[in-house]
Amino acid sequence: MLRIENLTKTYGKKKAVDHLSLHIRAGEIYGFIGHNGAGKTTTIKACCGILQFDQGEITVCGHSLRREPLACKRALAYIPDNPDLYEFMTGIDYLNFIGDIFRVPEEERRERIRLYADSLELKEDLGEKISAYSHGMKQKLAVISAFLHEPKLIIMDEPFVGLDPKASHTLKQMMREHCDRGGAIFFSTHVLEVAEKLCDQVAIIKKGKLVASGSMEEVRGQDSLEEVFLELEGEDA
Repeated sequence: MLRIENLTKTYGKKKAVDHLSLHIRAGEIYGFIGHNGAGKTTTIKACCGILQFDQGEITVCGHSLRREPLACKRALAYIPDNPDLYEFMTGIDYLNFIGDIFRVPEEERRERIRLYADSLELKEDLGEKISAYSHGMKQKLAVISAFLHEPKLIIMDEPFVGLDPKASHTLKQMMREHCDRGGAIFFSTHVLEVAEKLCDQVAIIKKGKLVASGSMEEVRGQDSLEEVFLELEGEDA
């Protein structure tokens, strides 16, 4: 579904991502963990085609991001850590805009918007301007827009930031159901307890380099994910 091979991205003399390789398969929720500045967001933006990279290859559903960027973007959706939405639009206008871009038929669009807006308790606010939304409401709108066209791959950067506990629970259910239908999710998080309970696979990145990856059981072993993460983070000390 998503294959990252030897991804390298440099800013000046600093390697933000250093020959990173990961494979996210259909049906998997794949967690991406690391401290601030470890290279998570750089990797995620490169996978979405937002950021150019220096070396390596990224493929989405068999399409090369370098050679077939539009085919890749049709197959995925991206939820950033801080949704930058068109604030002059209403919530429903924005969702219809996204539906038009991805050519979602009107009947299917209406049903999906109703379903997701009800689940995330945003239905009553869709007629309001996005400029009046709180951060949590914008995050919910970004979530709905990502699921709207039923992409095969959803990439998320800290998707639970700003969501209340009920919305976080709903998003976890949506993620699991998406993967049960054959989709895949690749997401970063600082909330290790969420990753431990939710993820099928996990990767830990440190200073741009992959330091651990595999199934949750393989990476965690007999310890908690938090203990493994802190041990790996402290190896330089």
